[in-house]
Amino acid sequence: MARQGIVYIVGAGPGRPDLITIRGLDAIKQADCIITDRLASHGLLRHARPDAEVIYAPKGIGHASIAQSRINELMIQRAMEGKVVVRLKGGDPSVFARTAEELAALLTAGIPFQIIPGVTAAAGAAAYAGIMLTDRRFASQVVFVTGHQAEDKHEGQIDWSKLANLDGTIVLYMAARNLKQIAGHLLAKGLAGSTPVAIIVNATLPTQKVIRCRLDQIRGMFSENELEPPAIIIIGQVAGADPRLEWSCRLPLSGRAILITRDQQGNSELASIIEDNGGRAIAFETVRTRPLPIIATIAKLSSYDWIVFTSRRGVGSFFEQLHVSDMDARALGRAHVAAIGPATYQALMQFGIKADLVPQQYTTIALARALIESADLRGRRILLIRSELADERLESALKAAGGSVEQVAAYTSEPVNGDPTAIVNMLRSGQVDWVTFASSYQARVFFQQIEPQLVNSNSRVASIGPQTSAELARLGVRVDLEAGTHTIEGLVQAIIQAN
Repeated sequence: MARQGIVYIVGAGPGRPDLITIRGLDAIKQADCIITDRLASHGLLRHARPDAEVIYAPKGIGHASIAQSRINELMIQRAMEGKVVVRLKGGDPSVFARTAEELAALLTAGIPFQIIPGVTAAAGAAAYAGIMLTDRRFASQVVFVTGHQAEDKHEGQIDWSKLANLDGTIVLYMAARNLKQIAGHLLAKGLAGSTPVAIIVNATLPTQKVIRCRLDQIRGMFSENELEPPAIIIIGQVAGADPRLEWSCRLPLSGRAILITRDQQGNSELASIIEDNGGRAIAFETVRTRPLPIIATIAKLSSYDWIVFTSRRGVGSFFEQLHVSDMDARALGRAHVAAIGPATYQALMQFGIKADLVPQQYTTIALARALIESADLRGRRILLIRSELADERLESALKAAGGSVEQVAAYTSEPVNGDPTAIVNMLRSGQVDWVTFASSYQARVFFQQIEPQLVNSNSRVASIGPQTSAELARLGVRVDLEAGTHTIEGLVQAIIQAN
């Protein structure tokens, strides 16, 4: 019997990808097909299955827009194929999202569906701007209004007189292009020109901008401040809240654009830390990692005295192949385990292994020194689980101390030669504050595509540690900052301190 399809109408939240609900994220993870609109964060798609079909369905004005009828057809067609379909919509599906039309089409076609709510844009924008929509001192009611109909011939759908006399808060959606007309309606119907207004652009994102003014000043605010949609406009006494409550603009990296140059997974992790600190992360993938077979090594694990892991990816590849061999952590037997740093230590902990040794500095030289100082390595069998691109310094140091060392490549990194045009343009126009490098290999691949002078002339360069800094210097790149703690968290903290 063929599997019956289903459609989940999922609210993606107001902008930041981590503001989606847990239920919404679960739906994305199980989806066979995701039909996403323009305002849903593309960052959510990294949680989709690799084989999931992703269909971009922007609605709006212009040639790139897709008709609502076509979106309805796609949902029905994929669901009738027995697929789990996620219709991903910015904000909340019940607020100015045309969800009723989609549900009507699904009902007619006999397609089962579920609605998963999300944080609507008004709530997200207000929270990130420090504005309480129903501050009890000023407002006991709030109304959401579409600004898209301001120039419509049938303006009777919005009672501007009632809005102008509302003792509460007005929140306008999709009103950026019609502010002049909307302000005119409200002023003409008696709303005081001194009424506070907050215009919130790119709400909840690192590029969020809040413009505060009076109602009688609103008409030219978008053009004067060179603002672009999407925007939420809050009108009422609550919009005059103390600007110090706008907590998001005081995060340590607020307003900073930081270019990150790792692989896709690494960029995602580093971007999350940057954005948690208010910065804007610009991802440029330089490398991709690929696991390498180490089955022969796994077969003789019991013969080693020490097993040394020099990266989190090495841990992942090792245990993945251990699992394929129908083995688990018990295969490490009596061996002591060393990890190069806290990220590698935590990766081992996920598999139930607590490393016996972690150096105080997270470099291969510090790891070698810590191993040599902690134990007599003479005659000891030591297994190094490393990248194929790792240098020989750790192996050489341990051999010099009398160890019998076997170095095994558990994964490799391969260059990604994408289109650097957008990054080059951003660098030239001074839109990038920092360019970060987390390995010497990533630096080499990056500067095979982009001139060092372009970076040093327009941005500052941050390196994760001495080995990466040395490679950057060899490439002719000025290093402005080197992390004292050689982790991605340490790299971000160093940038915060430099700001």
